[in-house]
Amino acid sequence: MKANLDETIVVARSLADCFRYVKDFSTIEQWDPGVYRAEKITSGPVHAGTEFALQLNVAGARLSMTYQLCSFVENEQLVLEGEGRNLHAVDTIDFRDCGDGRTEIHYRAELRLKGVPQIASPAFMPVLRKVGSKAVGGLKTALTLPAAAPTTGFNAALKDRLVLPAALDFTERGYLAMPNKALSQFMDGKTVVITGPTSGLGLAAAKEFSRLGASLVLVGRGQARLGEARQEILAFSGAAENSVDLVEAELSLMAEVSRACDEILSRHKCIDVLVNNAGVLPLSRQVTAEGNELTLAVNLLAPVLLMHRLLPALKNASGRVINVASGGMYLSGVALGDMQFSKGAFDGTKAYARAKRALVSLTECYAEDWQQFGVDCHSMHPGWASTPGVAKSLPVFNKVLARKLRDARMGADTVVWLAASQELAGLSGGFWFDRQVHTTAVVPGTALSSGKSRALKRWVNNVLGLEGNEPLGLTR
Repeated sequence: MKANLDETIVVARSLADCFRYVKDFSTIEQWDPGVYRAEKITSGPVHAGTEFALQLNVAGARLSMTYQLCSFVENEQLVLEGEGRNLHAVDTIDFRDCGDGRTEIHYRAELRLKGVPQIASPAFMPVLRKVGSKAVGGLKTALTLPAAAPTTGFNAALKDRLVLPAALDFTERGYLAMPNKALSQFMDGKTVVITGPTSGLGLAAAKEFSRLGASLVLVGRGQARLGEARQEILAFSGAAENSVDLVEAELSLMAEVSRACDEILSRHKCIDVLVNNAGVLPLSRQVTAEGNELTLAVNLLAPVLLMHRLLPALKNASGRVINVASGGMYLSGVALGDMQFSKGAFDGTKAYARAKRALVSLTECYAEDWQQFGVDCHSMHPGWASTPGVAKSLPVFNKVLARKLRDARMGADTVVWLAASQELAGLSGGFWFDRQVHTTAVVPGTALSSGKSRALKRWVNNVLGLEGNEPLGLTR
């Protein structure tokens, strides 16, 4: 059975932006609700012959297709051909500059459903037209720049208070229900420093940053692992090799963190985004050579020290700090009398949650303190994502929820969105999940009062040797 789809939209976005976004056809997973996943399977820059692997959502089943970019005329036309077990498609997408920053996109698709007799066409055509209309409508939404930051709806706030409904959204279900998954605001000329970039959420976020045009500074352990991550990032984005800088550092040691900051500052006078993503969840108590409990050192002390040491470059760019936390922190407070977890039996999961809770609390402090410098501070959590770190540290959890967990790309979405979105400029201090601000405390006894937050800040400053050395106005 053959069918034709024909849709036209006009978007308040430049011709170059529209063409650039759609040319990498793997972005279709961000705007077509009928596509569960899309991946560019040809390495490097997109060119004629580049192939994309798609998984379609069809009546609850996942169907695979392979698309190829057959030809293109820059800023004018894309022609793609798709082949699957039950479907063959030829998509022609034309772009026209309408003036005043508006672009017309004309999307035509010639479809051939295999194994469906032509006599069934009257029944299938309305369904196909509806699917095509939703896809192109999604593209218009993806390319339309928001006028303002999103607000948290009543339903989201209610779910937070009820706990269980909110936790169910930590799975991929929550991500898939988001009304807009687009990452179409480009970051050309911006520099992003990201820790823990060699796997999981950090690598997924770094890939998207690179696709959006940002230059990257990857901070992590092992020169070989960093080099492998760089190659994977460049294969994904097609960016130039010199757009990814490598800084090797052991983030459990504050002397190493300081050395890494010196190295970064020597090469980058402006930092637009700092993403503190690196994390560790050891199951037994370990103490670093500097005398700090390992979980605390990596998940709290290192992020705070990076923020302070890189502040001059963040100030130069009116930058943003994004601290990656965990939904697990909802069940924990901060033990101010036992920050190093040296009393009683050690619990790795609890130590991790405490450190993340402390990081979120300090992020709120710095959001207030650093307004005078034009630096915005955010914290977020990624939901329940399937990553190598989760598989290693929480094997039972990973196995039980394997079919429901988010992939790293879904978990990293809010990190990239927080970094790239122009409408968030000047907004600071929020705790984000799936692009909405959420409450930080739903369990009694887990929230920190202002007095306890100040005590926490003094304790961390003392351990890091920051007290008395902070820029004017930072000590509270």
